[in-house]
Amino acid sequence: MRPIFDEARLQALAVEHSDAYCSAAPFPHIVIDNFMDPEVLVDALNAFPDQDAFEFYKYDNPLEKKLAMDQVSKLPDPIADILLAMNSAVFLKFLEDLTGIEGVIGDPYYRGGGIHQIVKGGKLDVHIDFNWHQKFGLDRRLNALIYLNQNWDVAYGGNFELWKGHRDANGRHVLETCEKRVQPLFNRFVLFSTTEESYHGHPEALTCPEGWTRKSLATYYYTNGRPGEETAPTHSTTFIRRPEDPEDPEVEALRERRNQGRLASNI
Repeated sequence: MRPIFDEARLQALAVEHSDAYCSAAPFPHIVIDNFMDPEVLVDALNAFPDQDAFEFYKYDNPLEKKLAMDQVSKLPDPIADILLAMNSAVFLKFLEDLTGIEGVIGDPYYRGGGIHQIVKGGKLDVHIDFNWHQKFGLDRRLNALIYLNQNWDVAYGGNFELWKGHRDANGRHVLETCEKRVQPLFNRFVLFSTTEESYHGHPEALTCPEGWTRKSLATYYYTNGRPGEETAPTHSTTFIRRPEDPEDPEVEALRERRNQGRLASNI
């Protein structure tokens, strides 16, 4: 079996990009192209479950239209092998060296992560992530994404957006401007810190041709405490209206419901 990640290369990438990660705006993040052995990722792409032939978690509402699966045991080996490697000691050390965050802990349950697939018309509104792992009592600190989209055309959309924002005097989240858009290109790695102001998503509906989907792998990481950072009350994924979004009372009510916990899916 080919190794999933080359330890020496990961450490070189951590050294090369650590300063850029920590100083990035609007919150710490990095985008690294040609991240891993492309042959390993092609195997994962070829094994990626078809949207109609696999029982994904399915979400279809005005805030999120996506397919997901975090039960790694149900995934094909070429995909599961990458996800397991992303929770290995070698990869955790890479994350620590890249971000400066000590004591990074992987999630063996991959809660909310695993594989994600977005069909034509799909989207994920701008949000901050849930901040607490209920089972382990740990603080969420990092999100890692690897995209599997070959020959992706900019016209298809699906850009990952990073937003600047703040909380008003009442503690409500207010989005200001989109500071960065990242195309979901094959073998592109994105890592970012999850905080109370790490506003992100891909809010524009996907415009790819029928039969195409936006595919990614996702893993989330935790620490025991947040030294030097704000400790906020435990919350679910929190969706926030963009300045250009119309003020729709029904959608706002849906946001409030969603922010209290995940809406029902098919599973």
